[in-house]
Amino acid sequence: MLTDAVAFAGHQIHVCRYREAGALLRWLGRDLTGQVVLDVAGGDGYWAAQARRRGARAVSLDMARHKLRRGQRLAHAPALVEGDALRLPFADASVDRVMSICALEHFADGPAALREMARVLRPGGELVLSADCLSRAGEWPHLFDAHRRRYHVRRTYTHETLRTLLDGCGLDVLEHRYQFRSRTAERLYLTLSAYGGRAGFNAAAPLIPLVALDDRRHPNTRGSIVLLRARRR
Repeated sequence: MLTDAVAFAGHQIHVCRYREAGALLRWLGRDLTGQVVLDVAGGDGYWAAQARRRGARAVSLDMARHKLRRGQRLAHAPALVEGDALRLPFADASVDRVMSICALEHFADGPAALREMARVLRPGGELVLSADCLSRAGEWPHLFDAHRRRYHVRRTYTHETLRTLLDGCGLDVLEHRYQFRSRTAERLYLTLSAYGGRAGFNAAAPLIPLVALDDRRHPNTRGSIVLLRARRR
């Protein structure tokens, strides 16, 4: 119970992840009974565990062994696999759903990781992912540099960039969504990252309703984080 409480606080009481991961899970569906769901770079497997609670045969893959060990103690722990997102240890067309939460921007070769996610998806299977976009990062280079160094961000993505990459992998984009859309919200995101880090994102959780309201008032064309849902042809 303590492990689950700590995991809940770290993952859910978070100004970004609460809405971000929640939206991706809604795209996956409420009833995942019998579906094989793979979370790529899933850390301790917390979000894959939420898919398991919905009936999925959930698997979380990550390279950090200490996170996987922590995830073994979750009440609804998914299968936990130590592995590389650039060389997924799964057969072609063996997975019904793939999920990846703000991991793509950290990979040494993001396009290669997307090809691997597409490879393991069955025809008609869906990919839901999020990634850093930071569409206004150039306005605050010092904040972006601090964010990039702290979180080892190698590349950022827009929905147009992802659409092109996924089209080449045989996936059609069904919908996308930006979060932290306004200039003020983007600056907040980068400031929290640069000066507060993970603790700052957790401490800012009371701002979730305000950020959500602000997003609804701005066009779905840019922001700090891009969410996307795509289907394998």
